[in-house]
Amino acid sequence: MEDSSMPPPCMGNTVTVLSIDGGGIRGLIPGTILDYLESQFQVLDGPDARLADYFDVITGTSTGGLIATMLTAPNKENRPLFTAKEIVKFYVDNGPSIFHQNMGLFAKAENLFTTIKGPKYDGTFLHKIIKELLKETKISETLTNLVIPTFDIKDLEPVIFTTIDGKKTPLKNALLSDVCIGTSAAPTVLPGHYFQTKDPQGNTQDYNLIDGGVAANNPTVVAISHITQQIFMKNPDFANITPKDYGKFLVISIGTGNAKQEGMYNAKDSAKWGALEWLFNKGMTPLIDVFFHASSALVDANLSVFFETLNSYANYLRIQTDVLTGDTASVDNSTPKNLQDLIKVGNDLLKSRVAEVDVTTGIYQAADYNETNEAALKKFAKKLSDERKQRMAKMNM
Repeated sequence: MEDSSMPPPCMGNTVTVLSIDGGGIRGLIPGTILDYLESQFQVLDGPDARLADYFDVITGTSTGGLIATMLTAPNKENRPLFTAKEIVKFYVDNGPSIFHQNMGLFAKAENLFTTIKGPKYDGTFLHKIIKELLKETKISETLTNLVIPTFDIKDLEPVIFTTIDGKKTPLKNALLSDVCIGTSAAPTVLPGHYFQTKDPQGNTQDYNLIDGGVAANNPTVVAISHITQQIFMKNPDFANITPKDYGKFLVISIGTGNAKQEGMYNAKDSAKWGALEWLFNKGMTPLIDVFFHASSALVDANLSVFFETLNSYANYLRIQTDVLTGDTASVDNSTPKNLQDLIKVGNDLLKSRVAEVDVTTGIYQAADYNETNEAALKKFAKKLSDERKQRMAKMNM
């Protein structure tokens, strides 16, 4: 590819968005999906093609935020720090150290005690490797627009870090490492993260962050809202898009899987739970599972209706499964077997038919049209490649 930079949306016909849900070690599922998508770009445009070359905005929450950052952070050659294939390897190589498994005789009792007195993991290894990878890179330096939701527990407000805001507002131009550590600090699992930013005048801003999933586990709407804000603020990069042009959005949203709905929890059992049972129950965290799942499903249901209303449903692809069982449903089970099982879930999901969420039940069902996720991604890759080529041609003219 002669020029790796993605021309802005004002040079083309659509606004392109890639969104990745939160879900801990289950990030292997979208990692596997993204590996396939990037391979399709390479078939179309050569071996140097990368996901960041095709999306105006890449957004992710928690583990999705880490993946989004890996795809958009620059290396020494000003190309993406990771290929999609390398992201899968990162999780396999480092997952067991990030989520160190207690396999002892009294593991369950020890895990329960740990959860009562503090986060299940201290985050030391995760923080270390993130800082080593990202060094002093700031969010303003990403190769395409990055959008990462977090939540400030001191102010009880969502905080959205973006490349565009980082370029305009020094106090929002945080280190990518701090943003990643903040958005992945899931309650009960990893510790909250404090850091401070400073502008050239010496003003400072404190951040007390936890997992962005408490506000937006599926961050697709956050990304679309961010773009809408740029349109209203007359950002020249979005000069040809108006609030009436939502049909021009081209969106791929990838989930990390949900636990199989039948029998996971029920009202009869939960009616007896106290605070401890809601936070730790048979190795799971019901409270976290419930609001993460609810957030993701509600966003998908709303967007499905939104795109269908605009007669542009073909511009929206959600890849998600809700059939995870046992260890694969866990956000932190990093045994070698479970890591391989999660990769298999991702590969099986590629071969599965595109599923749509039933807005009345929240359950994913095969779409009326007989198309696999793999085939749908291949079509989207062609659309995205054509859009990029049109922008490049217009820019060169």
